[in-house]
Amino acid sequence: MLDAFVESRAWIDRVRADPVEFPHRYRDPRDVETVALLSASLAYGRASFFKPKIASILDGLGPSPAKAMAALTVADARELLNGFVYRFNLPSDVAVLLMGMGAQLNAHGSLENAFLAGRTASWQTTLAKFAHGIRAAAPEKEIVRKLGPLRGLAHLLPFAEAGAAKRLNLYLRWMVRGPDDIDFGIWKKVKPSELVIPLDTHVMRISGWLGLTRRTTIGWATAEEVTASLRKLDANDPVRYDFALCHYGMSGACPAKPVKENCVKCSLRGHCAIGRKLPSRRT
Repeated sequence: MLDAFVESRAWIDRVRADPVEFPHRYRDPRDVETVALLSASLAYGRASFFKPKIASILDGLGPSPAKAMAALTVADARELLNGFVYRFNLPSDVAVLLMGMGAQLNAHGSLENAFLAGRTASWQTTLAKFAHGIRAAAPEKEIVRKLGPLRGLAHLLPFAEAGAAKRLNLYLRWMVRGPDDIDFGIWKKVKPSELVIPLDTHVMRISGWLGLTRRTTIGWATAEEVTASLRKLDANDPVRYDFALCHYGMSGACPAKPVKENCVKCSLRGHCAIGRKLPSRRT
């Protein structure tokens, strides 16, 4: 069902509309994994709003962001993030993320090793421990004292005990699966088969129409159910369909309010609850 759909389009053309474009600017694996987590963490709301914020931080970090994070002081963070505001997040929130990543690099050598240090049999728990480790590694009290109170740290870097943990799962997809034109595949000790779909509103909507889930709310259980359905299509790499499904919705080709003209020419029409209701095209 989805294999032909994924292979029918040049999805690489959508990379510039996705936060994954930022880590693609780098070659050093440490730069890729740190920039990727920063980008995924801030990737909420409209891309036209969050992408300039990410770009501004990266400009300030310079050509070697991982080295900059590893050496970052609270004074550096205050200068780097002066005036930063993005929806729920203030400078102190982002400083915890940046300095936490830097501390984990210094302690473990890579974010991959930091992730593996907290690995458990539960993917959800492993994600939570990874996020907790980054937050705990940052000098949070000093950051708050010098940069001001935290406001949206729990949103920026959630513990994954509640919700679908979309942005953390997105980050793991980038790091683990591939390499291809979109994902990097630089974390070799985690298998793509372990990944959980980064469930957002677009993937949720299309998954429901395709019968990949019977649930109607975004949450961890729904993400697991969609992933289980995708494993029936590809047990070794279930989330390889994510980018295509997400951008099919983001691009307007499959909007929340169905457009008949789009539906009648959609290759997924025969599998879609909306498409099957439409009359057959006349020849």
